[in-house]
Amino acid sequence: MTAPAPGLRVIATRTLLLAASLGIGLGGFGLFMRYGAADGLDAMDWVRSSLILVSTFWLAWGAVQALAGLTTRAPRVARSEGPITARTVVLMPVYNEDPEITFARVAAIDASLQATGHGGGFDLAILSDTRDDRTAAAERQWFLRLLDETGGDGRIFYRRRETNRGRKAGNIEDFISRSGGAYEYCVILDADSLMEGETLVELVRRMEAAPEVGLIQTLPVIVNAQSRFSRIQQFSAAFYSPIFCRGLAMMQGRTGPFWGHNAIVRTRAFAESCGLPELRGRPPFGGHILSHDYVEAALLARAGWTVRVDDDLSGSFEESPENMVLHAKRDRRWCQGNLQHSRLLLAPGLRPWSRFVFLQGILSYLSPVFWLAFLLASIFAPLFAPPIDYFPIRGWSFPVIPVSEASKALLLAVMVFGLLFLPKLLILLDAALRGRSRGFGGVIASARSVLSELVFSAIAAPVFLMFNTRSVFQVLAGLDGGWPAQSRGDGSLTLAEAWAAGHWIVTTGVLGIGLAVWLSPALVVWLLPVMLPMALAPFVLWWSSRPGDPGHFLTPPETAPPAVLTLHRQWLARWATTPLPAVA
Repeated sequence: MTAPAPGLRVIATRTLLLAASLGIGLGGFGLFMRYGAADGLDAMDWVRSSLILVSTFWLAWGAVQALAGLTTRAPRVARSEGPITARTVVLMPVYNEDPEITFARVAAIDASLQATGHGGGFDLAILSDTRDDRTAAAERQWFLRLLDETGGDGRIFYRRRETNRGRKAGNIEDFISRSGGAYEYCVILDADSLMEGETLVELVRRMEAAPEVGLIQTLPVIVNAQSRFSRIQQFSAAFYSPIFCRGLAMMQGRTGPFWGHNAIVRTRAFAESCGLPELRGRPPFGGHILSHDYVEAALLARAGWTVRVDDDLSGSFEESPENMVLHAKRDRRWCQGNLQHSRLLLAPGLRPWSRFVFLQGILSYLSPVFWLAFLLASIFAPLFAPPIDYFPIRGWSFPVIPVSEASKALLLAVMVFGLLFLPKLLILLDAALRGRSRGFGGVIASARSVLSELVFSAIAAPVFLMFNTRSVFQVLAGLDGGWPAQSRGDGSLTLAEAWAAGHWIVTTGVLGIGLAVWLSPALVVWLLPVMLPMALAPFVLWWSSRPGDPGHFLTPPETAPPAVLTLHRQWLARWATTPLPAVA
């Protein structure tokens, strides 16, 4: 196929948003240079201004995507209205998961599909990469029970690989190479994914109506959150993400994203285009590609297939880590995978936008490092500043007091906070005006949730900044984080566990405050919003892991539970009354 060229609207959107982001970044650079020039420019002023340029550009890039998403509604897409004749397989890769919970999801998806009247066109396959033999034995027991109680023999399948070469991507590749020829489409899920039968049918109808499309990505909504942290994540994903995603779709056009799950692919396109290489060298930069999804989207686009995200689709769900430590552990793998993409920036034949997406992913993990470097450079800046010359005019006996440029620093701080908070406040206003806030408990409840989320994000951001920075330096130091199994269920931390996970952040925060008091006393007030949460990191980790108020941070799946979620809970309740015997 001929590689898809972006339309004029997509090109105009990309150009406008990139120009706006770069303009804001240059504005931050100029403001800080004016501030630094008050006592004479030095090398550290140039360093700090350059760090501000990169960091504000990245903040602006996220903000303008939200603003773009607010300017438009989801476009109408073609869909086939006739009978569905193509066969589709729903793939659920698992890796050391709780089989009872996972197989109950399969049962719920199957029941939801059967309710549509199109269940006969869908198979479901559980693809196990489980390494623990006891868990694998339990998987086989639960699979037999699943077949028995759903009547799924011939349409629900299970297999366990002998080796997990290539991790999840290798698992999918193995299935497609062995069995993909039987199916026109594959829907790829994660072990914590759920999808309504109607959504699965709609995905097939949209693929049928667009033969040039190789992949359609849905926007998953987080569900089943219990802790304060995960409930905030759940609310953010449901309330903000559709707007950010719409802006993303406007920019990416036919070179859209793949997030590795809750998406449908055209099997032939995937088989022909998405064979992943094993990179030369040792991990973390060599070996199997960890963040395979971005690469697979780029390979589909290179082969001429359209990749798009349909943010208007509902009925697509996932779960999230229950505490900040688990989130940071998962993010460690994503960090390694995105930095690994630096090896692929110059890969032959890729679309320019695909290369830019790789660069975005790399920058998303380097940007917090730039912010930390800026803070450290600001603390140590007085050591490099030239002495103030109060008598710059020869022969003039009266001192000349330098003009204060503190207002420029204040304006820069306002700009940074505006980039962080304004898009979310505008999304709140938009939700209130369009009635979308009703699904979040109403205008007052959604406003309370947004304000609470803003406060928590401001407190949690310095803690995540440290976790992120550590991950980056671990990767650069050659440490391989591997692919640890996901920890699900109750994520409550004790204070001792929180201290063990965050004591080094406390040390960093206390040292930062101490250095600021010693070297740059004027900066202490400005640095406290960053350094104080670091000094209190264990308490933040502990508090956010505690059970959340189910009446706060409401989301639509809670105010009106989807059928597939109800089915999943019913299957779990049914199996809880008659558990299987423990595996010896």
